[in-house]
Amino acid sequence: MNGKILWAAAVPLILGACASMPHDDTASAPTFIYTGNPLIRDRHTADPAPLVHDGTLYLYVGHDEARGEQMFNITQWLAYSTQDMQTWQDHGPIMQPTDFSWAIRDAWASQVHEKNGRFWFYTAVEHDPAQGSHGKAIGVAVADNPLGPFRDALGRALVRNEDTDGPHHWDDIDPTVWTEENGQSWLIWGNANCYMAPLADDMISFSGPIRQIDLPDFEEGPWIFRRGDTYYLAYASMDRTISPDERISYATAPDIEGPWTWRGEITGSAANSFTIHPGVAEFGGEWYLFYHVGTLDIGDQPGGLGRRAVAVERLRFDENGLILPVAQTAEGILR
Repeated sequence: MNGKILWAAAVPLILGACASMPHDDTASAPTFIYTGNPLIRDRHTADPAPLVHDGTLYLYVGHDEARGEQMFNITQWLAYSTQDMQTWQDHGPIMQPTDFSWAIRDAWASQVHEKNGRFWFYTAVEHDPAQGSHGKAIGVAVADNPLGPFRDALGRALVRNEDTDGPHHWDDIDPTVWTEENGQSWLIWGNANCYMAPLADDMISFSGPIRQIDLPDFEEGPWIFRRGDTYYLAYASMDRTISPDERISYATAPDIEGPWTWRGEITGSAANSFTIHPGVAEFGGEWYLFYHVGTLDIGDQPGGLGRRAVAVERLRFDENGLILPVAQTAEGILR
């Protein structure tokens, strides 16, 4: 979720009391068939975060609800699932920002990570200034299954704006998490600066210092994954000498701690949106790249910056393990 343009005014968050209640009965969840991109067509969605668990791919997204000239108004996190990438189930809202008692708004980019039989939800929200901090912060929620119910696991922010030396008050966003085979977990996040830190066994504190990863043209939206012995860090990049819009670039490393080697661009700018956000998963023997575009019109709400739509393409690699360029298409994985 991009936050590099300063908010002109706060957007009040008004949601029903049941917004954070998941649809626990998977069998009764509404279904739809993937017919190309965008994947979800009945509402605007952004910042896709896939999770593969027990033969099912779960997809977590932010619900874009900007109106008029609003830049962003992302009110809740939604969950979807599939077992074949064709038939999808809509599980509805799983959480809203104010489920964190110390947050006031903004369901920005997130990732759900499974460890030790629990599901840890790392996400970015706006901290309540009345509770000792301001700006974007990273919270952690936890649940016993992928669809929740999720609850605040810490009771405060894991990362506050004051905890890092970033250039603005929205540099602590877009968390991604990885667990090594030895059980050590890592959190990576950031806007303008890319940060990383080792998570303690409790998954709600750090066991070491926060450090920075130097990535060319890094803007935001890091996403960590591994294929074979190679670690990949995809991220939203921006070279303002070429375009004012983000693209998705990536780096590789032989170890989670680096050194990271920049490998180039995975895909170009999103249509009708200067933001883009990668989410990568291997499922059913194939790799997939999830991202968002701004092309979906719903009723009188045209697609655009604050009304984006999640899309998906196959991700392929060459014989050296480098990612082949991905074309953004309307056909998507139907090609």
